[in-house]
Amino acid sequence: MATIGNDPNGHKRILFVAPDGKRKTIRLGKVTTKQATAFKAKVEALIGQTITGVVDDEVSRWLAGLDAEIYGRLAAEGLAQPRDSARLDEFLDGYIARRTDVKPLTRRNLQAARNKLVRFFGADKCLRDITAGDADAWKTWLKSQYASGTTGRAIKFGKQYFRAALRGRLIAANPFDEVSAPAQANESRKYFVNRQDARKVLDACPDAEWRLIFALSRYGGVRCPSETLALRWQDVDWARDRMWVSSPKTEGHDGHEGRWVPLFPELRPYLQAAFEEAEEGAIYVINTYRDPNKNFRTRLLRIFKRAGLKPWPKLFHNLRASRQTELAAEYPIHVVCAWIGNSALIAARHYLQVTEEHYKQAAQIPAQSAAGRACQQETGNPAQNRNVREIKGLHTMSIPVNTYDYARRESNPQPADPKSAALSS
Repeated sequence: MATIGNDPNGHKRILFVAPDGKRKTIRLGKVTTKQATAFKAKVEALIGQTITGVVDDEVSRWLAGLDAEIYGRLAAEGLAQPRDSARLDEFLDGYIARRTDVKPLTRRNLQAARNKLVRFFGADKCLRDITAGDADAWKTWLKSQYASGTTGRAIKFGKQYFRAALRGRLIAANPFDEVSAPAQANESRKYFVNRQDARKVLDACPDAEWRLIFALSRYGGVRCPSETLALRWQDVDWARDRMWVSSPKTEGHDGHEGRWVPLFPELRPYLQAAFEEAEEGAIYVINTYRDPNKNFRTRLLRIFKRAGLKPWPKLFHNLRASRQTELAAEYPIHVVCAWIGNSALIAARHYLQVTEEHYKQAAQIPAQSAAGRACQQETGNPAQNRNVREIKGLHTMSIPVNTYDYARRESNPQPADPKSAALSS
């Protein structure tokens, strides 16, 4: 892949074929054969990295230790990124511009983390001058300025930025590798929305569509507004009591473009009422409230005021979390996660809650009797027995993590006229 050329007076050069197919030369000056051989090996490794995209940590450290002249020769031949372009602000802005594959919310979080890095280190800071100690200092500063969730999110994206810089051979090591991010779950913002309060909100909603928007979150576990606005009438399978919920948030992950959600008894009446009021030929379930300039949060706050309720901390997330907490008490966790559209790990961290009802039930039912009932439900299938014990003792969080996505869209055609099909059923 590369060879050593000998010039007069002990001077040597490395000849190689670049990934673009062109023959190129790097002159080393007067060096020993051993030194030239070692340099040749590194050049071959750099060519391999350029082709495969797999970064070798040892080669990255070697690059970082080179003097400016030799490094410049490698950069001139396309084997390394120019050092003078590795300023913090320029690199971060370039990275965000290249990430055309991310969702708007992710782009916003990338920008927020970028601003925090530049604010602390300075726009002109050279990437390779940021050390592990600097990364620790940034974390300390974040904790003094922001809440735990914001700090954890910033560190997560900071690691992502510098991992990309490492892969681009701009730095020798990621200074954020050993920086641990604090938990992003904020227990104080968890809130279980009981059915009495949900009833008050539903009664205060102005029309059938708004009642459905609320019910989809509280009783369907649907993300609002992304999944709510994506729901179409043709996605509702009335005959089989389920609906296909497209998930813009997770559609980039294979097999997670959407999920089947049951038409729960608590949800179906609101869906049916909106269906009966929908205009002929309507495509989307939520048709009236689709103006992107008016957000659902502001409207829901008005409804809270009308209902005489104090808003809970996370308006729509708390609704989804409340529904998952309810369902987890009745069904296996992998089934509930398939319906809600998250994993058992995320459910445990951000969704499942201990409610007042749990305490009341525990105080009324002797533990021995509950354990006995669980044993009575056991069968000859060890896997099912384990599932029964886990559901009975859900508070121990012994949740199976090998969740499978059994709720993918089935390959059967939708009715041509969903409204007429629904009426006939």
